Amino acid sequence: MRKVFLWFCLAALLLPGCQAQPAAVSTSNPEMPAETVEAISSLETATPFPTRPAYAPGELVDYVAQTGDTLPALAARFNTRVDEILAANTFIPRDATTMPPGMPMRIPIYYAPFWGSPYQILPDGLFIDGPAQVSFDTAAFVAGQPGWLRDYRAYAFSGMRTGAEIVDYVALQYSVSPRLLLALLEYQAGALSAAEATAEVRLYPLGYRDDLRQGLYMQLNWAANLLNNGYYGWRAGSLVSLEHLNGRGERPDPWQNAATVSLQSYFIRFMAEAEYDRAIGPDGLARVYADLFGDPWQADVAHIPGSLQQPAFKFPFRAGPIWAYTGGPHTAWGSGEPMAALDFAPGNIASGCTPTDEWATAVAPGVVARSELGTVVLDLDGDGDERTGWVVFYFHIATQGRATVGTLVQTGDPLGYPSCEGGTSTGTHMHIARKYNGEWILADGTLAFNLEGWVAGRGNRPYQGTLTRAGVTVIASSLANAASQVQAGK
Repeated sequence: MRKVFLWFCLAALLLPGCQAQPAAVSTSNPEMPAETVEAISSLETATPFPTRPAYAPGELVDYVAQTGDTLPALAARFNTRVDEILAANTFIPRDATTMPPGMPMRIPIYYAPFWGSPYQILPDGLFIDGPAQVSFDTAAFVAGQPGWLRDYRAYAFSGMRTGAEIVDYVALQYSVSPRLLLALLEYQAGALSAAEATAEVRLYPLGYRDDLRQGLYMQLNWAANLLNNGYYGWRAGSLVSLEHLNGRGERPDPWQNAATVSLQSYFIRFMAEAEYDRAIGPDGLARVYADLFGDPWQADVAHIPGSLQQPAFKFPFRAGPIWAYTGGPHTAWGSGEPMAALDFAPGNIASGCTPTDEWATAVAPGVVARSELGTVVLDLDGDGDERTGWVVFYFHIATQGRATVGTLVQTGDPLGYPSCEGGTSTGTHMHIARKYNGEWILADGTLAFNLEGWVAGRGNRPYQGTLTRAGVTVIASSLANAASQVQAGK
C-alpha cells in the first residue's frame, strides 16, 4: 500500500495547482475564489480579512498538503477525525507519517466559528533553523546594516557577545531561523535600520517588560520559546484557538501553516486587535522580512518530506545494566512545546546529582556536531551541521569524558556521562531529543521515538508517558520505580 501512496504523491507533485504558492499572498485552499485572493493582496493595515463560509457538517473541502502535515494534526484543525480523512482519501495508508508537500486531499470539515486570517506570513522551511539557513552569515548581514544592533554588546551565556552572536546562539538553541529573529527585531525595535535605540528599547527590544527578561538575549529567549510553542502546538494539533487581549477568541484558519500560526500566537499576546491585524497581514512582519531577505515564498523548499521515517535507534545506553525511564515526552528546549524529549537515568545510583560510571551512548552512527556545557549533538548524516538531516540532541552530559566535536562514533559508542550539568536538574540523568532538517520531531505521535522497538507515548502531562513494545509497557517515573525500568538489548 505504501508504494501506491508514494507513487500517487509523486504524480500529485506534477499536477498543476499542487505546487506551493510563491507569491506574497499564499493560500493552500484551491477553492478560495479569485476575488478573495485579490482582496487579501490589496489589504491595507487593519482591513478585516475575508471569512470562510459556514460549511455543512462533514462537507468535503479541498486541501493541498503542506510541509510536515500529519493526519492527527489535520483532523484537529478541521475539527474532524482521522478515520473520516482516510475514508475520503483511500490512497493514504493508515500508518502514514508525514504527508507529501503538494499532495491534493479532500478533508471533511466541521465548521467552527471565529476563524482567523487565511493570509500566510512565512513558509515553515524558513521558520526553523534548517537547511535554508546554512548559507546565511548573521554577523556579515548585521554588519552591513545601519541599525543599533550592529554595535550592540552585552554579557550573555558566560561572556561579552555581539548582537549577531546572541541572535545565532538563540537560533541554534531553539532551532528558530536567525533571519526570522532579525526580522522581528527590526519590526518591533528598528534594530537593523535605526541608528540609535532608547534605553527602554535596549532593555526590552521585543516589548516584553519583565525584570527577569531584560536585554537582547533574554528577550530573544522569551520570543523564541513563544514561537516554538505556537509552531509545534499547530504541528501536534494541540493548538486550535487563540485569545486576544480583550478576551475575544479566534481559531487559526484550518488551511494555515505552522509558521504563520506561530507568529499569530506570538503577536496576539501583546498587541491590540488593530495592531495585531497589521502585524499578521501583508504590510506587517511579512513586508519587513521581504524587504530584508527577499520574497520568502520564492525561497521556500519543503524541509520535511512525505513518509518521513526515523532511522533505526538503539537505547542511548549500553546493554545489560538496568536504567529508568524517568521522563516521558516533554520540551526539547525551553518550556512548553516542542514535546520532543525523553529522559533516562542509570538505575544503579542514589538519588540526587550523583556521579555515575554509566555512559550515554550513540543511538546510531554519526559525528559529534556540537559539544558544550551539558550538551552533545550527534549528527547522523555526517556533515557536521545540525541544521541538516537527522540529529540527536543529548543534554545533561558531564564535562568530564564528553565527546569532542568531530568525533566519529558507531552505535553504542560512548558520548559522555549523564549528570546534572546544563539547565535545571534534580538528579543525574540524560535528556534526548531528535531533529530533522532543523525541525524538532515530537516524541510521540506518527513519528514517535522508537528505541529498539520500544515506542514512546505521551501522558496527560509533560514528563508522563510510556514506552511500549509487543504489548509490554514501561511507565515513566521520576522516582525510577520498578515499572519504569528498561534494559537495552532486551
